[in-house]
Amino acid sequence: MPRQARIDAPGALHHVIIRGIERRAIFRDDTDRAEFLKRVESIFTASATPCFAWALMSNHVHLLIRTAGVSLATLMRRLLTGYAMAFNRRHQRHGQLFQNRYKSILCQEDTYLLELTRYIHLNPLRAGVVKDMDALDTYQYSGHSVLMGHQTAGFQDASRILRLFAKYKAAARRKYRIFVEQGIEAGRRPELVGGGLVRSMGGWKTARVRLQGQARIKGDERILGDSDFVQDALSQCNEHYERRHRLRAKGVDLKALARGVADLYGLPPERLFSLGRYPVLVQARSVLCYFAVRELGMTATELARQMGLTQPAISMSVRRGEGIVNEKGIDIEALLT
Repeated sequence: MPRQARIDAPGALHHVIIRGIERRAIFRDDTDRAEFLKRVESIFTASATPCFAWALMSNHVHLLIRTAGVSLATLMRRLLTGYAMAFNRRHQRHGQLFQNRYKSILCQEDTYLLELTRYIHLNPLRAGVVKDMDALDTYQYSGHSVLMGHQTAGFQDASRILRLFAKYKAAARRKYRIFVEQGIEAGRRPELVGGGLVRSMGGWKTARVRLQGQARIKGDERILGDSDFVQDALSQCNEHYERRHRLRAKGVDLKALARGVADLYGLPPERLFSLGRYPVLVQARSVLCYFAVRELGMTATELARQMGLTQPAISMSVRRGEGIVNEKGIDIEALLT
């Protein structure tokens, strides 16, 4: 039976699982782990890709990310190829390090973001790498310790998760920790990494008929969410790539986009490339960064260079711009007409 193609939906939540070939170790020591995290930091920051949860195990990795302007396939190719070369060079070995296909699961964010964050961050405890919650709180190779405030990771969007628990960090961390601890009794939760139900029923169209409108169903290896979510995600995926093709065919670049955004906010285009913290300028610059990364496919590194900002500042602007665009319903093609 042929393998299913991954669903590389832009702006969607993906649970990515990377395994060593034949389940062999992909980290032999902390130097390897530091090398992997350094590459994650560089690639995710440059592409403005937010990561909400992560855990490094001896022979596999869990990442919970939302794709941005760079496709998931491109992100993983850069990360895994670069790390494998560094690993082989350091350990004087040759050959494949990872399984041919990393596993990626398209996830319904409003339903599964917190569940998957808890599931991923409990991996070291379930595997016996750490002995209890106190040890997990400070374990440096999981995003849980970042959420608990014991370490930092520039690529992790900890604030997105903590805001779901409370307004202030101290209270949010207490509630988040209780939430994670409550998940220990649930065990390994195989339904969160795909159960094969939909595929065994002959695909989503058949499943929707046979399930007679039930709202929640388990996903197969590619999907975790209800059927309406999947239909919408696939539709948006096609729409996004068609729109990017149209923009490229029209020769739309950063300057053209800046003119459209500047006109929307009543500013001269060159003002968007200057420093300043005036609210209207921050909003306009954020919208410009969001569309440049998500729609034109620019990297945060490239955009930072052209706008005279740092990569982290660009990543923050992209996240802020996403909220503004969604709240105000700003359409990129309308800006350019």
